[in-house]
Amino acid sequence: MKDSTSGPRLIALGEAMVMIVPVRAESLATANDLRLDVGGAESNVATHAAALGVSSAWVGAVGDDFLGERVCRVIEGRGVHVGWVSVDSGAQTGVYFKDPGRGVLYYRRGSAASRMSPATVAGVPLEHVQVVHVSGVTPALSPTCAALIDAVIERVAATDTLLSFDVNHRAPLWEPGTAAPTLLTLARRADVVFVGLDEAHTLWGCETAHDVRCLLPEPPRLVVKDGDVGATEFDRSAGTEVTTFVPAIPTEVVEPVGAGDAFAAGFLAALMNGADAAGRLGAGHARSHLVLLSTSDFVIETQQKHQAPQQRRE
Repeated sequence: MKDSTSGPRLIALGEAMVMIVPVRAESLATANDLRLDVGGAESNVATHAAALGVSSAWVGAVGDDFLGERVCRVIEGRGVHVGWVSVDSGAQTGVYFKDPGRGVLYYRRGSAASRMSPATVAGVPLEHVQVVHVSGVTPALSPTCAALIDAVIERVAATDTLLSFDVNHRAPLWEPGTAAPTLLTLARRADVVFVGLDEAHTLWGCETAHDVRCLLPEPPRLVVKDGDVGATEFDRSAGTEVTTFVPAIPTEVVEPVGAGDAFAAGFLAALMNGADAAGRLGAGHARSHLVLLSTSDFVIETQQKHQAPQQRRE
């Protein structure tokens, strides 16, 4: 895999928004103390990867407003390059509310990020990094965003850069019947795919991780996450398929939103640093565990130590 020493090793592309969340794990309906933070599937991956020592960049679009300035300032403050972020003077920065244990409320329609297009990445060196990470959120935002993801995949396909794709189905953005064929097509074009078994069931009727692999034989690496049970990697990057399962770290969950992004970042950072399958999955679990303990999408690793989960190879 190529070594990028003069710039980021990972580029994550998608919408980042201002997040409003209760300071404690309580309902928005009753909370009095709220925190202004920043989040978004792809920017979360970039910030977690940067925290793990992988030089990372986030590419997206924000409005020409103080919220957009805050988004960029916070993400940059977490060690992520933001020099390729577009500022759109004709649209606002997206906002979302996290309601612990009850999901997320989005206020992103018509946002600056929804107006992204292939031109957004015209000057971004996608071909010169190790990994480009995108998710199924972006094509749901608008037709031009869907065209953007197509353009990114086409550009990366002709290079040694790995295309990482998190299925990341968001029901408030599009219904499963509409999302299913598009997300399946995109996943089949990626080098590394992350999908939750629950969303694979909703989208495609899959019951097991092996069902998902049968549906998605194309990606060299497929990671199927099964909540608090564990995660399975199917890896045929070396020619012969190897299946590895690592159980999740037992966790008293405070809030699950954002944990999948943390898992992807932990896995990708370990992959880029040469870890084996058990190490990759273990790194994903370790990072998601931290987020599950918080109402935030991004947390700084604590001093708490956890016993490494046992692995099973098939």
